[in-house]
Amino acid sequence: MASTESVSQDSEKQVQELSSDVHDNDRVFVDPKAEKRLLRKLDMRLIPVLFILYLFSYLDRSNIGNAKIAGMSAELKFSKNGNDYSWLLTIFYISYILFEWCALMWKVVPPHIWAAAMVFGWGLIATMQSAAHSWKAMMALRFLLGAFEAGFGPGVPYYLSFFYMRRELGLRIGLFLSAGPLATCFAGALAYGITSGHVSIANWRLLFLVEGLPTILLASMAWFMLPDSTTTAKFLNEEDKQVARARGVRQVGGDETGPAKRIGNIVWSDIGAALLDVKNYLTAMMYFSCNVSFSSLPVFLPTILTEMGYTAINAQGLSAPPYFISFLVVIASTFIADRTGQRGITIFVLSLIGGIGYILLAATSKTAVRYFGVYLAAAGVFPAIINILPWVLNNQGSDTRRGAGIAMLNLVGQCGPLLGTRIYPGTDAPFYRLGMWTCAAFMLFNGFLAIVLRTLLVWENKRADAKYGIVEKETDGQVAAGVENEGPKFRYVL
Repeated sequence: MASTESVSQDSEKQVQELSSDVHDNDRVFVDPKAEKRLLRKLDMRLIPVLFILYLFSYLDRSNIGNAKIAGMSAELKFSKNGNDYSWLLTIFYISYILFEWCALMWKVVPPHIWAAAMVFGWGLIATMQSAAHSWKAMMALRFLLGAFEAGFGPGVPYYLSFFYMRRELGLRIGLFLSAGPLATCFAGALAYGITSGHVSIANWRLLFLVEGLPTILLASMAWFMLPDSTTTAKFLNEEDKQVARARGVRQVGGDETGPAKRIGNIVWSDIGAALLDVKNYLTAMMYFSCNVSFSSLPVFLPTILTEMGYTAINAQGLSAPPYFISFLVVIASTFIADRTGQRGITIFVLSLIGGIGYILLAATSKTAVRYFGVYLAAAGVFPAIINILPWVLNNQGSDTRRGAGIAMLNLVGQCGPLLGTRIYPGTDAPFYRLGMWTCAAFMLFNGFLAIVLRTLLVWENKRADAKYGIVEKETDGQVAAGVENEGPKFRYVL
């Protein structure tokens, strides 16, 4: 009974705080134990659902690499120089770039409706790829696939920022996006199982069917399980919602029911401010650099392994282990960056690892060394690009600026795949040195940009400290209101 009374008193205290226009010294009080209970509930609902959806998203976009060596290129009569296949990869990213602005739709349209529509759309298109009988038909389907996937993945980190504080966001984004390397790992194992069999339908067509149909069914999961906000989440009780309101005041200076309503409200002046912020262009160039490698490795790795001398079947299986290592590094690196507040240093180290991996792939002809290089490349590229996303969200001064920052990041950054998917021409087989050296250079450039941006953020934080004074750290559940929005108490995450 004592415990129940204590919880009730905590909840009443938060209600009183929220109903008052003036907080004690402009500070918000949140019971740490109640906050942990809320976070557990959010984690148990949001992260598994988004993880599964993104796993199938990444599976449906990258399985074309497995389909290529499973007979698709021969049946659809692709050109021997590799240009036809490269265009199938490029057209996906052209539409992905054209529809990047859809990241802001997560704020305009109720998220459960938007997500369900996007999932159903790309699932249907992914399945229809199994029925393509020409290169032109496959080109049209890949364009549509990119449009629907652009409406989902790039906006999810922004969606998560409605529920989590800055210090909590990186790990959650890491858990969500770690589905990417895991999906690639899963794609290799699944493709191995499917393409090693002998059925009446072509193996590559069966691959698209097996991996596309479940996505259509998952649209209902997005509709029924993704909440639009903490105030409408059916899996939260009233106490949880009161804690969430207090966190909203702490984060943006208001709760979901007041003027700071976070869904359906865009501040256009904040979009202008984001467009004029040089930091957004630095992170966009970092995203571009990583994406050159990020986009090309999954779709070309089976081919690269085949050229190393492995059979097509063994190449499918050998492409899986490097991505499982990458999956583990993603989770570890985002956790470390959140705990230490040193995301720039984390990205720098990961970029070096990825760059060294590509140098090994480019500089040697020995199969064992090159396969080790694949491990380093995967362990550097995926975690580096995933750590860039929370860094953008961490350092924007409002919900609208966070959305604009993500849109800019993707609009510029997703141009990287236009280059990445064109640097492995068939004429460069078996070592593809042009592609390897290009990816190595961009990974090292990404590390350089991370240090430049971190230096700029350190300088701006020092200026803010000199002007407004040093911000007090959170103590006993107390923190300043609106601490994550632009103002005297806002500081950049390094």
